[in-house]
Amino acid sequence: MGRGAVAGARLAGRGSRAGARRARAYTHSAGAGESGLARLVELHFVTGCADAALTVSLAGTIFAMPTDEARGQVAQFLLLTMAPFAVLAPFVGPLLDRFRNGRRWAIGTTLAVRAFLSWVLAGVVTGGSPWLFPAALGCLVASKAYGVSRSSAVPRVLPTGFSLVKANSRQALAGVASIAVGGGLAGALAKVGAEWSLRFAFLIYVVGTVLAIRLPARIDSNVGERRLEDTVPVEVGGLRPPRGRGARRWRARIAALPTPVRASFACAVGARLLTGFLTLFMTFLMREHPLPGYGGTVVLALVAGAAGLGNAAATLVGNALGRRRPDLIVSATLIIDVLAAGATAVFYSLTTLLTLGLVAGLSAQLINLAGDAIIQRDIVESVRTRMFAWSETVRQIAWVVGGGIGIALPLVPRLGFGVISGVLLLVLVAAVRIRVTARR
Repeated sequence: MGRGAVAGARLAGRGSRAGARRARAYTHSAGAGESGLARLVELHFVTGCADAALTVSLAGTIFAMPTDEARGQVAQFLLLTMAPFAVLAPFVGPLLDRFRNGRRWAIGTTLAVRAFLSWVLAGVVTGGSPWLFPAALGCLVASKAYGVSRSSAVPRVLPTGFSLVKANSRQALAGVASIAVGGGLAGALAKVGAEWSLRFAFLIYVVGTVLAIRLPARIDSNVGERRLEDTVPVEVGGLRPPRGRGARRWRARIAALPTPVRASFACAVGARLLTGFLTLFMTFLMREHPLPGYGGTVVLALVAGAAGLGNAAATLVGNALGRRRPDLIVSATLIIDVLAAGATAVFYSLTTLLTLGLVAGLSAQLINLAGDAIIQRDIVESVRTRMFAWSETVRQIAWVVGGGIGIALPLVPRLGFGVISGVLLLVLVAAVRIRVTARR
């Protein structure tokens, strides 16, 4: 028995080492090792493991509540999730742009902050401390700041002949793998106690902080970056606010953005509206009106699995698309969203629900990858980080609005999916109008 256990451990160790070697060979392929992209991808994997551990530690459920009470709790949650984005776009983005020649330290700082807050959470998670929510909120703000800072650094380490969509897809693949690894390890520790999985997250964040500071020097250099300052004025970058107040000022800011960026924003809004709606509408619909012959929990698990499969497939699709124009990717993906939602409204069944879940997961990730590539390509470096902050804010607002529609509508399947398909159609028309108006 003992010899068998030892042999099994050795075999698992060899398999893990072989898998790590293959993963490292993949991340360093096509010039990514020489340019520094591979090290950014590896950092994203480490950070994703810590984020997954943090999420597992703080995870909760709403299924123990009555439906009406759960709807109220979810509505409060939707409002609370907007809090970090109230500071992300107007404050965090511009602040990070000031550190664009010290980006390694900016990325490292976001990880160090999360390490400290994870340690704080480990001490208060089981005692009902009033510091629990502020610390968790701080982790979310730091996480979003890391995301926008990392995305804006990608063009600085892009290998020759490498498309931005492909680079973003490679990072997304690392993120998918990190969720499986970090979430699995943290889940095992969480059985002992949530404080232990939080301490595990603390250790990983510390490792990530060191890796961030040790990123290649070209992260802090303009050499090799695709810069547009010589051809595009800063005002076209969209973030030198014109004079005026209130809505006029914001309309002028949006109008100053390059057309592909505005169109990608519209498509991202559509994709996030769908995912937010599908998440919450399906949650309550399956509790009250499950499909005949199927348990509500089973259907929810199948749809969530289809969405996860679509999300993972999108990273492979984005990697395979190579140098295809990201503008075409975001437009085609939103059209598929409209068709899938409309088909679910007309032919409501398990098959259409699974298809919609797969399409929603695929489109959300593809539009993220292509939308980030458009910003990296068309926005000047001096304001690129705050543009990513804007992008994250817009996406989150769209998710919250979609979820709000899902909890506000009556739990009638064809009505709900008909409404969201109509909303998506309006978003598609708006995206087309942006492009047509620009051509004129």
